[in-house]
Amino acid sequence: MSLNPDRLFPADERTRAIAREIHQRTADLPLVSPHGHVDPRLMSENQPFPDPARLFVVPDHYLTRMLYSQGVTPAEMGVPSIDETPSEADGRTIWRRFAEHYRLFRGTPSKMWLDYTFAEVFGIYKELGPDTADEFYDHLSARLAEPAYRPRALFDRFNIEVLATTESPVDSLEPHAALAGMPAAGGRQWGGKGGKVVTTFRPDNMVEPGWPGWHERVERLAEITGLDTSTFDGFLAALRQRRQDFIAAGATCTDHGNLTAATEDDPKAAAEIYAKALKGEADETEILRFPALMLTEFARMSVDDGLVMQLHPGSNRNHNQWLYRGWGRDVGGDIPNPTEYTKSLKPLLDAFGNDPRFRLVLYTLDETVFSREIAPLAGGYASVFIGAPWWFLDSPEGMRRFREAVHETAGFYNTAGFVDDTRAFCSIPARHDVARRIDAAYLARLVAEHRMTEQEAAEVAIDLAYNQPRKIYGLEAQ
Repeated sequence: MSLNPDRLFPADERTRAIAREIHQRTADLPLVSPHGHVDPRLMSENQPFPDPARLFVVPDHYLTRMLYSQGVTPAEMGVPSIDETPSEADGRTIWRRFAEHYRLFRGTPSKMWLDYTFAEVFGIYKELGPDTADEFYDHLSARLAEPAYRPRALFDRFNIEVLATTESPVDSLEPHAALAGMPAAGGRQWGGKGGKVVTTFRPDNMVEPGWPGWHERVERLAEITGLDTSTFDGFLAALRQRRQDFIAAGATCTDHGNLTAATEDDPKAAAEIYAKALKGEADETEILRFPALMLTEFARMSVDDGLVMQLHPGSNRNHNQWLYRGWGRDVGGDIPNPTEYTKSLKPLLDAFGNDPRFRLVLYTLDETVFSREIAPLAGGYASVFIGAPWWFLDSPEGMRRFREAVHETAGFYNTAGFVDDTRAFCSIPARHDVARRIDAAYLARLVAEHRMTEQEAAEVAIDLAYNQPRKIYGLEAQ
């Protein structure tokens, strides 16, 4: 197996040559990862990665979802169950089973990311399959035992400038504190070759009263902050204080994964629902309304403290209840929903959309709204930017459709650049490589059609890959 240097470039020879030249301008730029889900303890503890199966397969719902769709259960792939029902524990067995089914991923983004990682990170230029499973497993295991494959060494090797993790208001920020105080070569604080790990404020589990454990988390928020959360004003004050803790840990953004993009600006209604929820008296309509009310409260906080607000609604989470009951959240049981933005966001944008202190990055899982709603909103409000295709759309075809859908209305500079949105640390360079190649291919077509000069295209490519995410996500000072 080899990685073709022209992968993802246009088939037309002339346009492919232009894409190749554009890509060369971005290929070696540092990686900016402002929206991700890597565990910060990976960096603070810097322990060797586990066996290949537990590094690549067990925690990756992109992989286990596909395997389950073909009848391979999470238990067979070693995914831990909620009730501690035994799952496969032997890493080699899991890996052999994965290799046996690797053909299922042909042509998918997952296979492209993995092939890149096997080749460019671990030096395996072969095709994974039943006949090579043990060879891969042994090679990967040997590499993972070496100091050069510890997380911080790979962080430097990947040329990561900023890596954002995601924590809830009641999560510990101790890993970030440890990283901030960790000495490194030359007497500076650790953070790679000028790179840094920062946190992101993700309050979803605090604003969904129907989420199991909500009352306990509200009490935990009070314990952490020393504030009384028995009133709505106290709850808001505790969240504001916690945001300051996150800012001290490097946060520049918040992240909101509501079911819909609905917003309301009615603090009195929010306080009433909060009081009822604490007593267990809120009905289903009120429970679904509370996150919409809280989005506007969080926007109000962002105006005050400067955190960039990211909103990515539209996932019907845990749709497969058998998966959810057996293995919990984030195991592949989520389905995209149609999502409306224009009417839903109007209350929030009426209040803050024209405030120069406010910045909102919109993501979607509903491709139909890219040109109809999101691009016009970004073109109509100075505060609104378009987030990269993510999750189900984080793919070569999804990225191509995204550029075609939003560019003519919003241009390039109302988009926020690429985010890798991953828990799989070793896949980060692969994902950025795909995005940079797709953008080079799109820009090359504009050059070939004489809609841009090659110099303009090269400048745009650099901005999309590096300058835009640093600017839009507030990372320029990091």
